[in-house]
Amino acid sequence: MLLKLSLLEDIKAGKVDVIFRRWNRPTVKTGGTLKTKLGVLSILSVTDMNADDVTDADARRAGFNDVADFRRWLDTMKEGSIFQRIEVAFKD
Repeated sequence: MLLKLSLLEDIKAGKVDVIFRRWNRPTVKTGGTLKTKLGVLSILSVTDMNADDVTDADARRAGFNDVADFRRWLDTMKEGSIFQRIEVAFKD
């Protein structure tokens, strides 16, 4: 899973703790880790869901202003048959 540096910085600062991904083959799983430019990211949970079920609260936890902002971002992402909500945190 490739994450932009600005997103990694927001996760490290505690501003973001949820990531959404749409893909054909998931690359992370609950309890796993991901080595990044800023350190090791813990994958706290991975939940399959429908993008239409994203709430304003989840959108804000992912760094968006609201669901409409999230949907504009999603429209720019590649297509995929699997949509997941991923809770993350940097390891201490």
